Amino acid sequence: MRLFNAQGRATPKLKGNTLCRKSGKPLFCVILFPLEKPISFIKWGKVEKMKPNPRFFLAGFLSLILQTGLCYGIKWIALSKTPSALALNQTQHCKQLEGLVVSQVQLCRSNLELMQTIIQAAREVIKTCRKTFSDMRWNCSSIELAPNYLLDLERGTRESAFVYALSAAAISHTIARACTTGDLPGCSCGPIPDAPMKMKKSGSQANKLMHLHNSEVGRQVLKASLEMKCKCHGVSGSCSIKTCWKGLQELRDIALDLKNKYLSATKVVHRPMGTRKYLVPKDIDIRPVKETELIYLQSSPDFCMKNEKVGSHGTQDRQCNKTSNGSDSCDLMCCGRGYNPYMDKVVERCHCKYHWCCYVTCKKCERTVERYVCK
Repeated sequence: MRLFNAQGRATPKLKGNTLCRKSGKPLFCVILFPLEKPISFIKWGKVEKMKPNPRFFLAGFLSLILQTGLCYGIKWIALSKTPSALALNQTQHCKQLEGLVVSQVQLCRSNLELMQTIIQAAREVIKTCRKTFSDMRWNCSSIELAPNYLLDLERGTRESAFVYALSAAAISHTIARACTTGDLPGCSCGPIPDAPMKMKKSGSQANKLMHLHNSEVGRQVLKASLEMKCKCHGVSGSCSIKTCWKGLQELRDIALDLKNKYLSATKVVHRPMGTRKYLVPKDIDIRPVKETELIYLQSSPDFCMKNEKVGSHGTQDRQCNKTSNGSDSCDLMCCGRGYNPYMDKVVERCHCKYHWCCYVTCKKCERTVERYVCK
């Protein structure tokens, strides 16, 4: 394909993730990159590319190490408990971080500038998980127990499948956002190298395969969520140059996509096929596991009653919606035990007025609403 500049003159072909094409008078350029800023600066047919930086490769490597799910799983989410007063500017600070094993502490020491971003990713996982499942019996509350989880996240349940997928997406999402905002120095374009994944003999081989699969699903959902954004450049607002790139969606939107996969997750078994064992659908052995679906090994409890032996917090005192027909309805949330009403006072802004120029004043109004909690 021939490429053209804004004057219609042919230019050399471009390589990599940049694609330019003559479309009317302006130069139309598409830059494919999974961050919210271009990897190239294009002006009148000239392309200046940034060189890949090994520090960003190491950031990707660290994210893969944290998300291998082979031995240490999602215990790193305990980083969310890191005190904000901890500066993390000295290598000895890495020993004070909860949830890291020896190999991860070593990575922390050699990548101190990345750790605040990793800590933020852990906090995003907890906040997003709790919000995504706030309308269901299992409301992701046990994730706050990191690194000492209950069985709902220690076993191969569909709940653990969701958390592994979300945490894999969140850490990549947070690193990408930190790069685009300049919080991580030395970020540049380039593929993230594959991390070597070594399995230890301890632990369930089936669980390791399950966690690896679900973590990869999370990263694929993140990749698939990229949306095209464009910006025009030119004199007096003309679109003589148009730059487009792929930007990240909000993590909450990615979590909703993963929630749908959670609801339709496939139960699998570890079954020998030839000389090796593979995870295959339990009820439909005629097809392999799809790369885009979440999988789980063990069925979950109904989470109606509190039972720490199975990882259930129960739904007693959980708020429900009397008028809903969904999972947050009082019938489903309370598991048929009934519910108690109570009156709650809500303070809202009201009687707002716009004043020229340029501010708005509002009054505070108080109203009483009826709410319901499960017995």
